Amino acid sequence: MSGLGKSLAGHSNCNAHNSLDRGRAFFALILFSQSALSLLHTHIDLRTNMIRNKTIVFIATCCAWFVASYLNAAMLPAGTILSVSTESSISSQDPGGSIFPVKINEDVAVNRTVLLRAGTKAFGKIQTSRSNPRKSEPLSLELTWISVNGRNVAVKTDAVQPAFPLTTGQQTRYRHTAGTSVLSPGTKFRFRLAQAVTW
Repeated sequence: MSGLGKSLAGHSNCNAHNSLDRGRAFFALILFSQSALSLLHTHIDLRTNMIRNKTIVFIATCCAWFVASYLNAAMLPAGTILSVSTESSISSQDPGGSIFPVKINEDVAVNRTVLLRAGTKAFGKIQTSRSNPRKSEPLSLELTWISVNGRNVAVKTDAVQPAFPLTTGQQTRYRHTAGTSVLSPGTKFRFRLAQAVTW
C-alpha cells in the first residue's frame, strides 16, 4: 500500500473512533438526563407528598378541634328561666341603658346537667325608665350578660317590670308611679331567655 493509502486508511479509522466516542458520549448524556429527570420527579413527588400530608394533618387537627368544641359546648335553650338578685340599688330615675350587676340565685340545669351555678355573676340593663320627663315610661329591666369561665356571654331576655305601688288614678291607668322608686340590693327577678345561648 502506498503512503497515501495508509494515510487515508488511518484517517478513516480515526474518524470512526471519533464517531464512536461521540455516540458513546451522546448515549451517556441521554442516560444522565434520564437519571436527572428521574431524580427531579422523585424530589417533586416527595415535596408533593409532604405538602399533601401536612394538609391532611392540618385538616384533621381542625376537624378534631371543631368536634371537641362542639361536644364541650353548653347551650341554654330559649325559654330557660334565670332567677337573679340585684347587687346594687336601681332607681326608676336611672337613665335607660344603665348597667347593673346581679348574680344567679339558683343552679340552672339542662337535661340534669348543671350549666350555671348559683352565685354566677351576671349583668342587667335598664331598658326604659322615667329619667326623661318628656318620655316617661315604666321601669323595665333585661338581662344582658352572664359571666362564664372568665368571659361575658351575651344573652337576650324578655323585659321585666318591677311591681311598684300605684297611687293616683292616672298613674294606675298608665301603670306609672309618682316620684322616684328605688329597688334595694337583693331584689329578686326571674328573667326568661328570649333566645338560646351557647358558649
